[in-house]
Amino acid sequence: MTKRIGVIGTPGKWSTETLADAFTERSGYRQVIDMGKAMLDLEKGQLICDGVDLCQLDGLVLKKVAEDYSPDALDRLEMLRVAEAAGVRVFSPAENVIRLMDRLACTITLRNAGIPMPKTVITEDVDAARGALGRFGAAVFKPLFSTKARGMVLLDAEAPDADAQIAAFKAANPVMYVQQKADLSGEDLGMVFLNGEYICTYARVSQSGAWNTTIHSGGKYAPFDPSPELIELGRRAQAPFGLTFTTVDIALTPEGPIVFEVSAFGGYSGAQKGCGIDAAALVAAHVLAEVSQ
Repeated sequence: MTKRIGVIGTPGKWSTETLADAFTERSGYRQVIDMGKAMLDLEKGQLICDGVDLCQLDGLVLKKVAEDYSPDALDRLEMLRVAEAAGVRVFSPAENVIRLMDRLACTITLRNAGIPMPKTVITEDVDAARGALGRFGAAVFKPLFSTKARGMVLLDAEAPDADAQIAAFKAANPVMYVQQKADLSGEDLGMVFLNGEYICTYARVSQSGAWNTTIHSGGKYAPFDPSPELIELGRRAQAPFGLTFTTVDIALTPEGPIVFEVSAFGGYSGAQKGCGIDAAALVAAHVLAEVSQ
């Protein structure tokens, strides 16, 4: 019997379409879902998108719930909990992903698990933020909801306009997340896991001299062979979140490895371009095996 798996993502985007292709090849069913077009009818217990009731599918795979992380994206995840209650398997479970989309929630979970991270201060107080910057020397001010370093501001404690930049950041981000700038030596790592099992590691290498290594800022993917100890760190970092597919962002610093965050949706492109691994095929095979049990 054909298993009907919907892919929640951005129609037309490479990773979303590649994942949908992988399910089509294995099941003959294809449904790409843009949650911006979904309608939840609580009285009828229906979650409708493009004429399809998602509560009637066998499974849903989360590739991207919104183009940008925001509190609104959390509401889309909450809607998926209705499908879960109707018996639809969601990969990764909506509640688990909710704990990741807010940077602060992710950070606190990692710290509570004893994962090494950069020194970080969270505050709504401008003076406290200025004090943290002075202590750190240089810090990255990060929005609580963002991906690919969007909206992040690198500040130097000695900059003459530091106070003005903090005030401007505060105006857009009432809760300020201030993290000591780490020495990345021009690269950081994406460590890929499927259902808690290690798959591969790729590096993001800066090409432009930018302070961050994201592909959005011109970084390039490259293969990387981690030590068993580094793989174990990545495994411990992703374990508390219970995700189907994820990438752990790790940096190697002079003081040792640190973890920045755990991705809610994982790096399909990084696995492909950095490691030569078709992550979409692996995810599709895993999901279909799970819903067939």
